[in-house]
Amino acid sequence: MAVQSAKLAMAALFLTLAAANSTVAADPMVTGLWQKIDQPTSKSVGWFLFTENDGTYQGMIAKLFLRPGDPPNQTCAACKDDRKDQPLLGLPLIRDMKPNGLYYEGGNILDPRDGNIYNAMMTLSPDGQTLTVRGYLGIALFGRDEVWYRLPETAYKDLDPVIIARYLPGLTTTASIKHKQNQNTAKSSNIAR
Repeated sequence: MAVQSAKLAMAALFLTLAAANSTVAADPMVTGLWQKIDQPTSKSVGWFLFTENDGTYQGMIAKLFLRPGDPPNQTCAACKDDRKDQPLLGLPLIRDMKPNGLYYEGGNILDPRDGNIYNAMMTLSPDGQTLTVRGYLGIALFGRDEVWYRLPETAYKDLDPVIIARYLPGLTTTASIKHKQNQNTAKSSNIAR
């Protein structure tokens, strides 16, 4: 009888642990809209949209905040690769990032001001609300961090229709964007499809 009670207790413990493991939330994903803020002025510099394709992530310039005197239709004149002379709006700024839990590595980041491309790594906060982006030369020690902030779902309505059509086809309403993001959070990071 004691052996049978012990077996039942072990089975109950096993089922409890299995249930607990199945309800643990998955790590948040980088997909979605992010904002870079200029620290001295506390104004938005730009919005960036991260999408996933075949297990790698890229971040595009999703919205520009022009300063007085900036030309309205800027291009990447200094770029040296396939992005040369492409419009900044929609330009893939970060490419080929591979996830490793909350870390993303193995990709690169473009500085559109001078066309230089740097190695990149990113760290997503456990709550999924901040993203530390680091561009560097050679080793990560020789780089610079920027902290970007996740934008709420309602921000999608403020994106240029060109960005929606190019990177978020079929997402034309806030309700469909919210539905798609909920699917992303629940099981997949595939907001771009």
